[in-house]
Amino acid sequence: MTTPDGIRAVVFDCDGVLFDTTRANSAYYNRILAHLGHPPLTPEQFRFCHMHTVDRSLEYLFAPHGQVDHAQAYRRHMGYRPFVPLMILEPTLRRLLARLGPPLRTAVATNRTDTMDAVLESHGLEGAFDLVVTSAHVAHPKPAPDMLLKVLDHFGLGPRQAVYVGDSEVDEAAAAAAGIPLVAYGNRRLKAAWHVERLAEVGALVGRPL
Repeated sequence: MTTPDGIRAVVFDCDGVLFDTTRANSAYYNRILAHLGHPPLTPEQFRFCHMHTVDRSLEYLFAPHGQVDHAQAYRRHMGYRPFVPLMILEPTLRRLLARLGPPLRTAVATNRTDTMDAVLESHGLEGAFDLVVTSAHVAHPKPAPDMLLKVLDHFGLGPRQAVYVGDSEVDEAAAAAAGIPLVAYGNRRLKAAWHVERLAEVGALVGRPL
């Protein structure tokens, strides 16, 4: 694995990278589906919801049934906090963040909309990242490059001075559109500058091994 030169920031996706959110997100969307009289997520539906914003996911799941407004109302009433304990924090994340910065800057760029504060608070990660950008902070969520460009602008960096750690096709597309090298996490199908299977490998990649 060749270490990239000149990297000054490491940007992370949330779901599937910082956390294993399979149980949490499945339970979340299954609760809404059950409330509106539908069976649980299929594997294909889960893959879609894993990558996209909650608004896009609810449209995908409920527009064919004319129930998007009902699904939105119920999800706002229900909230996400009951599902946060089902998220599994990647075991080396805290040590990795301690090794990365300073001097490196760290950020999150996630298609989560209004749940990220609760996620970070519940897992004791408030202030752990220099910047957190969600889909609520930009005009267009991933796969558009908006949030990654916002990270670069915030830190005053060029695209080759950062890497983006992601695990999905929307991460691949967003990184490519922003010109940021992708570190594909646990997904060999993605076109990426580097592939890693463990979060700890990211530290070694940028010259800050655990």
